[in-house]
Amino acid sequence: MMTVFSAASPRTPRARAHVVPIVLGGAAALCAVALVAYLLWPTWGTGGASAPDKLPVSIGSTLFNLPTTAIRMKIQRHSGPQERIDLDFLYPSLEPPGAPKHVTADTVETAVQSIDRIFLSISAHHDALSPEQRTATIYPRYLDQATTMPEDGLTMRMFRAETPYGSEDFYSASSPALTARCTRDGATPGMCLSERRVGGADLTFRFPRSWLTQWRELAEAMDRLTAQLRGPKG
Repeated sequence: MMTVFSAASPRTPRARAHVVPIVLGGAAALCAVALVAYLLWPTWGTGGASAPDKLPVSIGSTLFNLPTTAIRMKIQRHSGPQERIDLDFLYPSLEPPGAPKHVTADTVETAVQSIDRIFLSISAHHDALSPEQRTATIYPRYLDQATTMPEDGLTMRMFRAETPYGSEDFYSASSPALTARCTRDGATPGMCLSERRVGGADLTFRFPRSWLTQWRELAEAMDRLTAQLRGPKG
């Protein structure tokens, strides 16, 4: 036993002398790998780079500055010329909506019946008949002759049943200016379309017919939203 101990004892310091450089070298290599990984690691988060708050979009050669989160279709969320773009805004705040709420079987009925936003489509008109011309020359051909008395300044006329607009009514007012074509309430709530032309684009607003009880506020909201979205007129 003494002989074995004496033979092994001199080799122990030399073994330790070899181990120390290996350990130090390994530690240095790990530090180098960690440094390279830190420098090369992507700086963006898992959700990708944040999108700009507004996008400059040209529709019918008319410039609009559109809130990114108000654009309904992801494929339309880019700047530059577009033929059409679809948006929605909370009403009456006119703020862009937040993330869509998850609809379950328990909440689907409430989600369908409660509409808290105004929808807007902007499209190039390519010199088609303007909304004002349709109101003045096309719609009168299909309207019933009877005219209801204005209610709080808002006039309603029915379209004749045999016409292309047979299931709709026509609303108009002069101050503030408002024209709207509305479907009647049925299995689903009636909806209205109100159109206007801005430069080379036509703006089509869609909203529940029930909102016409506060038509002045609604007309002013559409005017305000149109002004907010319009880019520099240059």
